[in-house]
Amino acid sequence: MVAGQTELHERRGRTFELIDHMLRERNQLLSLLLQASRAGPSDTPEYDRDIITEFCQVLVDYIAAGHFGLYERIIEGRERRKAVADLAVKIFPQIEKTAGIALAFDEKYNPARDEIDLSSFQLDLSNLGEELATRIELEDQLIALLQRGRSPY
Repeated sequence: MVAGQTELHERRGRTFELIDHMLRERNQLLSLLLQASRAGPSDTPEYDRDIITEFCQVLVDYIAAGHFGLYERIIEGRERRKAVADLAVKIFPQIEKTAGIALAFDEKYNPARDEIDLSSFQLDLSNLGEELATRIELEDQLIALLQRGRSPY
C-alpha cells in the first residue's frame, strides 16, 4: 500500500471507530430511554432515580461522542468527501438543536442536583425522545455516506 492509501485507510478506520462508539452509546441510550419512561412523576423510588442518573450520564456521553468525535472532525474541515461534508453542514443545525435540548434536560433532571421536580418529567422525556428520533434519522444518513465502501476488518 502506498503512503496516501495508508493514510486514507487510517483516517477511515478512525472514522469507523467513532461511528461504532457513537452507535454503542446510542443503543445504550435508547434502552435507558425506555426504562426512564417508566419512572414515576412523583415520589420516585431509588430504582427510578438510578435509571434517571444513568440515562442522563449516557445522554451526555452520546451527545459528546457525536460532537467531540464525528461532527468535530467534519466541521473542522478534515472530511475530504464533498457529499459527506455537504450533508454534515445541512444537518448540523438540527444536531446542534438536539444537543441543546439534551443538555437542558440533563441540567433539569440530573439527580446529582439536590432537588428535582419530576412533575413534567414524562412530557420532557417524550419531547426529548422525539428530538432524538430526528437526530438519529439525520445521523443515519451521514453514517451511511461515511460507510460507503467500508471494507470489513
